[in-house]
Amino acid sequence: MTPPAPRTATRTYGVYRPVLPVTSPRNPERMVYTGDADGRCEIFTWDRSSGSGRQLTDRPHGTLLCDIDGDEAVWWFDEDRGGSGVWRTQDFDGGPDRTALAGVPAGRPAGLALTERGTVAVGIRGAGGFSVHLGRRGGRGTPVLRTTDSATLCDLAPDGGLLAVSGPAHSARAVTLLTPDGATAAVLSGTAERTWALGFAPAAASASGLGGTSGRTLLLVMRERAGRYHLGVWTPGGGLELLPWCSFDTETTARWYPGPGSARVLLRQDRHGRSRLFTADLDRGELTRVPTPEGSILAASPAAGGDVHLIWTDAVNVPRAMSLSGASLPGQSEWRLPRFGHRRDLWTPGPDGPVHTFVTTPSDRPAPHPLVLLVHGGPADHDRDAYDPMVQALVGSGYAVARVNYRGSTGYGPRWRSAWSEGVGHTQVADLVRARADLLDRGIGRAGAVGLCGTSWGGYLTLLAMGTRPGLWDVGVAVKPLADCATAFRHSTPALQALDTSLFGGTPDEVPDAYAHASPSSYAAAIRSPLLVVAARRDAKCPPEQIEAYLAVLRAGGVPHEVMWLDSGHDGYDGADHLAVIRRSLQFLGGGLPSAPDQAEPPPPPERR
Repeated sequence: MTPPAPRTATRTYGVYRPVLPVTSPRNPERMVYTGDADGRCEIFTWDRSSGSGRQLTDRPHGTLLCDIDGDEAVWWFDEDRGGSGVWRTQDFDGGPDRTALAGVPAGRPAGLALTERGTVAVGIRGAGGFSVHLGRRGGRGTPVLRTTDSATLCDLAPDGGLLAVSGPAHSARAVTLLTPDGATAAVLSGTAERTWALGFAPAAASASGLGGTSGRTLLLVMRERAGRYHLGVWTPGGGLELLPWCSFDTETTARWYPGPGSARVLLRQDRHGRSRLFTADLDRGELTRVPTPEGSILAASPAAGGDVHLIWTDAVNVPRAMSLSGASLPGQSEWRLPRFGHRRDLWTPGPDGPVHTFVTTPSDRPAPHPLVLLVHGGPADHDRDAYDPMVQALVGSGYAVARVNYRGSTGYGPRWRSAWSEGVGHTQVADLVRARADLLDRGIGRAGAVGLCGTSWGGYLTLLAMGTRPGLWDVGVAVKPLADCATAFRHSTPALQALDTSLFGGTPDEVPDAYAHASPSSYAAAIRSPLLVVAARRDAKCPPEQIEAYLAVLRAGGVPHEVMWLDSGHDGYDGADHLAVIRRSLQFLGGGLPSAPDQAEPPPPPERR
């Protein structure tokens, strides 16, 4: 089923978020999902048995988060433009919206856990920090935990007897197990070995007899040890047991299969910009590869009957939800998109190993091309063999595009992720410089026609590279960037403050030189090439105050630049904003790169099937 057709004739685009539909625990034929409604993300229901569905939410700035409980009530997060809000519910078949859990303060979502017995847990981040509230839908939530530490609710045990709360994976409280009265039952430290909680086993699996733990609660855990990621299981009283037969050389996540039978787990590994799926049978100690097409799996979820739902894509195919059994899923794209260019992998020698770059070049003109390095965010993320509308728009406009998985990126193992030998930001810029030189040496790009474009942390690296290596770049576009590190820290969320404290070795007051050394604002006056900064007034991750501090340095230094302000948060749900940024970016890049098309525009609107 495709998302509903736009209600107006003025929309020539849709939005797509790589979020899988959530299946009803009672009836696997009934699902809720985030789909396209008039160019916005909104929540829809869908019944596979009848092929019928409906749009549940309709808000001017869109809706993203949803879930469904054992009574088939749909949960959705009602947030304002700044990202703060509360959970609300509505019956699957319709009816009034209701407050999901009374007494929970408004804030940013920080985890939701639903049990088939009706007990629910809500994690929320607000002005007072992080809190977890326990209750039943429609009732009043009881506070279980309040803390100013960086934390997220991971899961609630099926019987409601334990909550798992995740802290930073490297911290002394990487995983905290709490009883319903808020008492600490256990703590898993990540100071020596980074540790992640992945969720409690469903009730059927908890009684599977795994390792002699019949009838006991099982929590799935991933731990980094000796350069690998090891799957493990934590049990009350038994502690954490790592499974020596189930480890991986790059980042891997896991989810329990639902329903009765043996304790089975679906694992998704990100490796060198592509994905692999495995099934682990914990009773038998067997790991089995799940055949999937080459490319990237942006999300994967085990389903009833041993099926797997996934979102698959590659560089030229739009992400699409699919099931390995062939069963239909909602939220498929209606658009027939034009394809541009040739793709290849490039590996460039570097001090900590080769730097991997995905390169896409125009197919209708000879090299060398004007070149754009499209820099990914994170830093704990990576570019994938995946469809990116910005890549297609750039290549369709005549540019070669390089997506560099610099040091610090995920998907290349713990050593690569922790390689910061040249300093925060500067290590990554050095890899961008190496990739640029390799692309020019190979005749793919052309000196004097090289641009940078990035969003979030990618925008940060764009600004830092343009300031520290001003002679190498001919134009730059930084979208919602980190621009002034110390100011960003003071106006940021507790979770990002914790990340910065770990990254820099302290707060700005404790290590001011480290923040100054990594901050783009320290080098902004040296920029020589045209620069476009796109910022959001309601951005909590890269707050507007630090953008203003950076712009003040540009103005004081007489650096030519343009600014585009959006009335949104860091992650907008309205496609109009994204399209406006793409158009403005293409136009700006076209004005700064010699021999690039004049007034570059995105490719023509796609045709409906």
